[in-house]
Amino acid sequence: MRPALPPAFLASPIAHRGYHDRTLGRIENSGSAVQAAVAAGYGIEIDLQLSADGQAMVFHDETLDRLTGQTGPLNRRSAADLGSIPLTGSPDCIPTLTQVLSLIAGRVPLLIELKDQSLRLTETDGRLEAATAAALNGCQGPVAVMSFNPRCVARMARLAPDLPRGLTTCAFAPNDWQPADPATCARLRDIPDYDATGSAFVSHEAADLARPRLADLRDQGAAVLCWTIRSPETEAQARRIAHNITFEGYAAPLGA
Repeated sequence: MRPALPPAFLASPIAHRGYHDRTLGRIENSGSAVQAAVAAGYGIEIDLQLSADGQAMVFHDETLDRLTGQTGPLNRRSAADLGSIPLTGSPDCIPTLTQVLSLIAGRVPLLIELKDQSLRLTETDGRLEAATAAALNGCQGPVAVMSFNPRCVARMARLAPDLPRGLTTCAFAPNDWQPADPATCARLRDIPDYDATGSAFVSHEAADLARPRLADLRDQGAAVLCWTIRSPETEAQARRIAHNITFEGYAAPLGA
């Protein structure tokens, strides 16, 4: 089964981690960044990590150090604890997926990246996938999930078979993916799990869009998104191949 990516995901640019702008106090993956994207009419991309008590938290990093005044792994803190930690430079705290879904209320498409909990792009324990599926059960509006780890996407296919899903992909340079095995990176580079996971799209590294495999997938009907675009010039180049972009750092034009 391969649920199609809703057309809304190709209609408007997708704000990377929400429409964030630190100078305005809108930190990535925050409630304020999500609300700003909704107000501007952009789609939204967010990241998920897992709390110690099994809740899907909207946060990119494995540790709290870069984005908060706290330190250490996020997955050692409860959802309640994390929800009380302010994001540096903002009154916002770390939200749950359920809270973000309430803020969006189905008004714009939401692209959800599940971060690799194995840290090695290997089999996961399934806890983040289960928490995500539970939070998305019955949600309104266009939603799709993706991950760099195909095992994660395969789990989502079993837990939520009607939910559109895809693979986050890139050149998988081994130095960028430690402690993942270089052989695993080499295998994933050519996106071999697209069909096996029942994916409907890929979201690929913008600098690697010339990879022939992407053209093959597009010819087969795959939607091709890309990450992360940071200027109108690179957007114009990316759109020669990609159906839509994930962007940050500028106001991407609507209706491109």
